[in-house]
Amino acid sequence: MSVAFSLSSGEAERKKMEKEAKKEAFRKYLESSGVLDALTKVLVALYEQNDKPSSAVEFVQQKLGGPTVSEYEKLQGEMLDLQIKYNELLAAHQETCRQFEEIKNSSTTTSSKETIDEEAPKDGL
Repeated sequence: MSVAFSLSSGEAERKKMEKEAKKEAFRKYLESSGVLDALTKVLVALYEQNDKPSSAVEFVQQKLGGPTVSEYEKLQGEMLDLQIKYNELLAAHQETCRQFEEIKNSSTTTSSKETIDEEAPKDGL
């Protein structure tokens, strides 16, 4: 029974070390990519604000260069409008292509018929 216990505690210790190694690797990644510095600067700016903003999240987003909630909503609306316009243009394009194929096919049929008529032997000759 004591062998199973020592394996379990050894397993738990190994998992704990793996978890710590992952945390450290992630911390190094955040540091090397500049995320920690950027967040620190934004949080310091928020801390130094005499009049704290009503939305700390919006403040952080704005300082990091992201859109505010109202700007985001406006962009979402514009994107929806553009998607509708795109769908309308795509439908018009598909209809135009369908009409073009119809004309092309009728033209091919007509020219084939004319060629057959020209090549057909005449009764009086």
